[in-house]
Amino acid sequence: MDDAKVGSVFRAVRIRRGMSQTQVAEAAGISRAVVSSIERGLLEGTSMRLVRRVSTALGISLGLEARWRGAEAATLLDERHARLVRAVVARLTALGWQAFPERTFNVWGERGSVDVLAWQPATRAVLCVEVKTKLADLQDLLATMDKKRRLAPSIVRAEGWRPRVVGSVLVVPAETWARNAVDRFDSVFAAALPDRTADVLGWLKTSDRDMRGIWFVLNDAGGSAKRRPGGSMRVRPRELAILPHGHAQP
Repeated sequence: MDDAKVGSVFRAVRIRRGMSQTQVAEAAGISRAVVSSIERGLLEGTSMRLVRRVSTALGISLGLEARWRGAEAATLLDERHARLVRAVVARLTALGWQAFPERTFNVWGERGSVDVLAWQPATRAVLCVEVKTKLADLQDLLATMDKKRRLAPSIVRAEGWRPRVVGSVLVVPAETWARNAVDRFDSVFAAALPDRTADVLGWLKTSDRDMRGIWFVLNDAGGSAKRRPGGSMRVRPRELAILPHGHAQP
């Protein structure tokens, strides 16, 4: 983040809106000195909480992007995601499922892709797996999973499959940050994805009902990563009340 550029943008927007530093400070609930420091690009000594208050008062969208060796940061995230997908495919295959990574779909104009689409011929069960190595927008995540679960029977019809039951699972690494995120929004997850790792593993063997759950998977290929940061989760306040792994991986 270019501190000087951020400060210049804040100042330009304030002037464009015809506001004084004092008015911005009052709207943000902070001192005028903080507003002045931000506009001069002195962000190092200002907390992000205060910067966000000023950005809200001015109607500025403030983004924070983490970079590491140029484009390699995105590559690193993609590698972690790919390793976790491979780990899920390996576990499902070992349990007798037919698992297909990155399966795209176009059903009645609704497009997208499923991280792992799996089929169990013996029980005629289809499973949609959403793999996440970080959690950002909870509402968007759950809405996306709900859409894929709803479309699952139509998605697999092209393969000649006629599912009797449908499963939808969010897979996250068996790491501290992921468990903390799930615990933090337990009531929301309990309504949308009530089953946990032990329940999911049991369902994978029986597939005797529709299932929605969260599966904490140990990503062996990446080594022990319980201390790795996974980012924060953002929850939009609206409709939170109606929004739609515990045990260690064997």
